[in-house]
Amino acid sequence: MHVSPPPSVRTVVTASSLGTVFEWYDFYIYGILAATFGKLFFPPGDETLAFLASLGLFGVGFSVRPFGALVFGRLGDLIGRKHTFLITILVMGCSTALVGVLPTYASIGAWAPGLLVLLRVLQGLALGGEYGGAATYVAEHAPDGKRGLYTSWIQTTATIGLLLALFVVGGIRSTMSADSFDTWGWRLPFLLSVLLLILSVWIRLKLHESPVFAAMKAQGKGSKTPLRDSFLRWPNARIVLAVLFGATAGQGVVWYAGQFYALYFLTSTLKVHWVDAYWLIGGALVVGTPFFLVCGWLSDRIGRKKLILGGFALAALTYFPIFRALTAAANPALATQMQQAPVVLHSGERLNDVELTLAAIADAARKIVLPPKSAASDLDRARQHLNGRGVPFTLAPGQAGAPLVLDVAGQPPVQGYDKAAFDRALDAAGWQSITVPLADGKTRAADPARIDRLTVFLLLLVLVLYVTMVYGPIAAWLVELFPTRIRYTSMSLPYHIGNGWFGGFLPLIAASIVAFSGDIYSGLWYPIAIALLSLLVGALLLRDRHLEPMAD
Repeated sequence: MHVSPPPSVRTVVTASSLGTVFEWYDFYIYGILAATFGKLFFPPGDETLAFLASLGLFGVGFSVRPFGALVFGRLGDLIGRKHTFLITILVMGCSTALVGVLPTYASIGAWAPGLLVLLRVLQGLALGGEYGGAATYVAEHAPDGKRGLYTSWIQTTATIGLLLALFVVGGIRSTMSADSFDTWGWRLPFLLSVLLLILSVWIRLKLHESPVFAAMKAQGKGSKTPLRDSFLRWPNARIVLAVLFGATAGQGVVWYAGQFYALYFLTSTLKVHWVDAYWLIGGALVVGTPFFLVCGWLSDRIGRKKLILGGFALAALTYFPIFRALTAAANPALATQMQQAPVVLHSGERLNDVELTLAAIADAARKIVLPPKSAASDLDRARQHLNGRGVPFTLAPGQAGAPLVLDVAGQPPVQGYDKAAFDRALDAAGWQSITVPLADGKTRAADPARIDRLTVFLLLLVLVLYVTMVYGPIAAWLVELFPTRIRYTSMSLPYHIGNGWFGGFLPLIAASIVAFSGDIYSGLWYPIAIALLSLLVGALLLRDRHLEPMAD
């Protein structure tokens, strides 16, 4: 397999990819530091709510990506690919650097999250215009029969950006105390982005316009109304909708479940110390990243559709066993405790599974927008307390009108919410032993001596390989479905709705379902459902055009 492009195209791929890596780095350092931002930029008093609010703000950056796709996609189809994604990197770099000098909640109160929202919006708008430009630019330089391989270099950039962010954040955290990092050290990864911005702008100034776009403009075939031609004319709008529900929505949830949600699951749910979690995730990313190129190359031979839909099917079938195996390997004390001393909350508020999922999402959204000063019911207080202690639980129906009952195996039931009684029952059942104090005497985490690192690494690698299957070939698949005159606009919007909305909100939705239901695996139902939807729609409505020349 030959993976090195010829010199003329190599420059295009390198320049486009490096700039996109730096944009993803800028975007993802916030995601890695979500737990830290929860403590810095939101009112104190409820750590779980602050974390969910922080994840919600992480999702804000994704929620505006489709609007960035519309604005910059239109510009890209009107004035060209090169100039448009030069603008996007300037917006991204400046807004990221400003996060590094932003005052916290302790300094300016509610202005802090407000300003952070503004900067996240700017980041999301910039990223919404970046991907479509880079993927289109590379694809329009690539020869027929190699578009999958060449565009797969762009597909590596999100993962490399995440890896770079992990490396920078981890390196900074390892050089200072936890208190120093939480006080001021968290600012350094954002401020360092200024150097990456200067390098990225310098690289992109050396690029020339796409020859396909330049030739189209010279012939006067460009679209004067790319938004209307993309979304208000049914033949093209039908393809846009099929791409959204049959490709990008599923790809988005598989990407974020396999990388970001896996990181949160290790650190927040399984209590793996951040050093171990970063090394394990980083190792899986390093080993897995070349498979983006392998899958891109393979898609040139067997087709994009088979690989991507195969990734959806594998994810849907194996997420539950993989995450259960992660628990057993990363925190065996927790896995054993869940089996030997299950915790059950009996309440008349118990809902069925569908209602439970919807209620969890609505409850999280309500609390983030209007944070309550105190829990509204015994069940809310019980959830908050158990989540704060990191104790999984199961909701079970109770008698109508009866008080809440905590049932811990082997212990007398506790009626009503009583913090002291809850703690006595949990401690007597051994729930205080699922974490151990670390060397600093302040941090508690899953026992490092009992982590089966090889098994955790292999399981994480499998999740990353699913990502490479669905993400490696998708840029080539998308650019081949739309004509040159509206390609930037048409592919950018469904891509960023799928990734920004369906994928970007996955950590918040999944974590909300877990916090609401108590089941640490219940959040997986969301990516599984979306992957199955995309598998069905993609199989029925999308074509594979890898053997055809790109549409004019």
